Parts: sequence; structure tokens; C-alpha cells
Amino acid sequence: MQKIGDYEIIQALGEGSQGQFWLARTPARLEIDEPHVAVKTLRHPASDEDFVRLTEHLRRYAAIDSPYLVDLLDVGQQGNILYMVASYRAGSMAQPARPLSRVDVLRSIGRAALGAHALHEVGIPHRSIRPGNILLGDDGARLGDIGLSQLLNPGLTITGASKVSTIEYLSPELIQGQQASRASDIWALGATLHRSLTGMAFYPAMPTESLVAALRHILNERPTLSDALRNAELRIIESTVAADPADRPATAEALAEEIFAEADRQARQAAS
Repeated sequence: MQKIGDYEIIQALGEGSQGQFWLARTPARLEIDEPHVAVKTLRHPASDEDFVRLTEHLRRYAAIDSPYLVDLLDVGQQGNILYMVASYRAGSMAQPARPLSRVDVLRSIGRAALGAHALHEVGIPHRSIRPGNILLGDDGARLGDIGLSQLLNPGLTITGASKVSTIEYLSPELIQGQQASRASDIWALGATLHRSLTGMAFYPAMPTESLVAALRHILNERPTLSDALRNAELRIIESTVAADPADRPATAEALAEEIFAEADRQARQAAS
């Protein structure tokens, strides 16, 4: 792809379950200082009705004044392709631009939890929290790339829009067909924290030959938490993956407070 709308594409940045990501030159009409933006083209073929629904949803997102969410800059439609444009950040928790200390990881996930809380307060579950969707910049981590598959295709389940490589971040109730919620995003934050701290999967023995086999495994097994976790980290992550959603932290903000407290404790310990 060379261009979409008035965005000149420079290179592909990657691909997710919902679409593709591109680095593009910033058009003058956006009136921002950044030379580049990130464009996401959605895989779902779009109608005019889809565009209206997407625009209304993202208008709610854009109205949130949070330093913990990636800035949404534009939404557009070209033929049957929907796209959205956000500020560009070169690194993510999945592929950081520099090595991250343990404290860096904790603080980054804490910021992502605050971003999730801001969404929850206006009735938007993120649906797609994982390391690659926590983007890193000089001003800290921000949560980006909210899940839109269900919005564009109301009959599609979250598991139907997922890949085997991403389903460890899905809570059991989502796999069973329940609606996304604060509690399911909190599970995903715990899974993301575990992966980012340890490099280990929640389900080391999960089969990868088929999505159905992987989903069945998750429903029949509890997450395996790594021995590399420190005691407080283990306690925090255990709370996020409680089998009963009501037993998880009540809000992502409360989870963030616990994560930041542990980050501060480790930072003090390292300085002493």
C-alpha cells in the first residue's frame, strides 16, 4: 500500500488479528509537530453504516482526556477500507526500543491499567490488552489499539477474532461467550504483566496446532505462574486471574495502585 486517504505510507509496521499497521507521513492538515503517525487499516470490509458506528465509538474514545491512552488523531474510509490514525510510538512492551528494568515494566503496566480504567469509566472495555498494545515513548507507556472487531461485526465473538498467540490474554468468561468487561480487561492486564516480567506464557503446555484445542486447554487449566516472580508480583497477578471475576480487583485503577506501590518498593530497595 502506498497511500490511504491523504496519508503517504512509508512502511508496514505489523499485523494484528483485526488489521494492519502502517507508518505514514503526517499530513499538514493535522497541525501536529510529529513527522509520522501510525495508521491502522481494519481487515473487516466496511459499509457506510460500519463507518458511522466506528466513528461514534471512537469519538467517545477521543473525548477521554488521559495521558495513559494513545492519542487518536483521525478516522477515515477509503472504499470499503476503514482506517484510524494515532500518534506513532516506536516501541511496545512486546518489542521495547531499549531494555526495560523490572521497575520499568511494573510502571508501564501500571500506566496501561490507568488507561484501561479511563476507558472503563466511559463504558468502553478495551478487549485487546496484551504487550504489543502497550506502546512506549519518552513520556512513558500508553495503552493503544482498542479491540473493534465486535463493534464492526456484532455477531463475531472475541475468540473468533483472536489468534492462538493472543488467547492467553483472554479470560475464561470471554472464551465462554460472555461480554467483555472491567474484569476481563483486568485478567488481560495480569497476563500481560506476567509475560512482561518473566517472558513466560500463562499456559506453557497450551497446544498450538488449532485455536479450538488451545481454547479447550484454557478452559480446563489454570494459569501457571512463573517461579521468577517476586512475592508481591505473584500476589498481584494471582488476584487478576481469580476464577470468579468478582474476586479480581474491583477496578483497573485499584490494580494500578498495587502495581505502582510494588514498583516504588523495588526502586527504593535498588537505591538502598
